[in-house]
Amino acid sequence: MEKLSIVKIGGNIIEDDASLSAFLKLFANLEGKKILVHGGGKRATAIAAKLGIESKMVNGRRITDAETLEVITMVYGGLVNKNIVAQLQSLNIDAIGLTGTDINSISSEKRPVKEVDFGFVGDVKKVAHKSIDKLIQADFTPVFCAITHDGNGQLLNTNADTITSQLAVGMSNLYETSIYYCFELDGVLKDIRDKNSVIKHIDSGLYKELLAQGIIADGMLPKLENCFDALNNGVKTINMGNTNMLTQENDNFTKITL
Repeated sequence: MEKLSIVKIGGNIIEDDASLSAFLKLFANLEGKKILVHGGGKRATAIAAKLGIESKMVNGRRITDAETLEVITMVYGGLVNKNIVAQLQSLNIDAIGLTGTDINSISSEKRPVKEVDFGFVGDVKKVAHKSIDKLIQADFTPVFCAITHDGNGQLLNTNADTITSQLAVGMSNLYETSIYYCFELDGVLKDIRDKNSVIKHIDSGLYKELLAQGIIADGMLPKLENCFDALNNGVKTINMGNTNMLTQENDNFTKITL
């Protein structure tokens, strides 16, 4: 089965021009079929502030009201996405910028109100893997931003990590899929105070031990829950670390397997 790499970049990379440029060069040199996923929350917050729109967060998650959704659509689907696509074109990668609405590629449902009403936030329901594959087979490189739709004309702000894992699950019907979560750290840390304490391999057994010890907690907890959900649904491997893990020479990152 042919391999497909799905790479997600974090907000700190997007915000720093030099870091983004360096990452895109690494991504361009990544061999084989590939998909890029990005968010852009920090940029959206900054532009919303310039427009006099307050950004509301609950437990680190954005409340997406109608005004905020307009800003997110402009920033994610426009400014950030097209800047990335333009830079990839300069690196001879024939990229195509997408939201989940395009070719009906990722449909979601509006998150139900429980303790908090998150507004126009979507939870992924379906990935149209055959439609996305038509682009890949035509030698285009999809660049997805963190926007999906509900099938009834409503755009939805959707977590980029979740989009990444669900894309990988969907595309595993056709490819041997691997995920690369790129952020500023070298990987999952045994001690958050020690940036050199990278855990190089986590399987389901060690994951349970790390949970019991409280080493996996806070923001890393939902990330790894997402990872094992993807692995249990057809994804081959998941890698977490800084952008250098995209090179053949670097092995200082966390590989997650069943």
